[in-house]
Amino acid sequence: MNHLVKEVKIRQIYISPGHNYFGHHGQAPGQNTSVEVPEVECVAGRGIKGDRFFDFKENYKGQITFFSVEVFNEVCQRTGAFGKSPGVARRNVVTSGVDLNDLVGKQFEIQGVLFEGLGECHPCHWMNEAIAPDAEKLLQGRGGLRARILTDGWLRVDFLPGGFRSWFSQ
Repeated sequence: MNHLVKEVKIRQIYISPGHNYFGHHGQAPGQNTSVEVPEVECVAGRGIKGDRFFDFKENYKGQITFFSVEVFNEVCQRTGAFGKSPGVARRNVVTSGVDLNDLVGKQFEIQGVLFEGLGECHPCHWMNEAIAPDAEKLLQGRGGLRARILTDGWLRVDFLPGGFRSWFSQ
């Protein structure tokens, strides 16, 4: 059964042409920036056009990743990491209004695109560098959602009064 996730809002979307942390264990991180975009094209079974994981490998479990702004804001508040962008977490879609863990093992639809939630984006030690010390520990069990794209379509940032970044101004 598909779940239409009505209450979810897309706050920001990021893509990156290359890997910074993936495959860099024991090395310095890469220098590929996360680029904030207003929309992305999702391609079933392949990923997000323009992102580092597009056509990465067949049936890859992280064709798209989601991250909760509520979790990010809490981690930043608890670590004193103010002024950081959710893009440092290297997740594609920053959401609000949904517990992403509830979507693991389920098919769900956002903005007409169908996804399958496959598992948590497990935080790694890089989060301590990207966000702040202790971020990895604080993100355990809520590091985001890895999903497979089941239908083609577009995701767009939902309008926010005052512009895209107003949601994060605190």
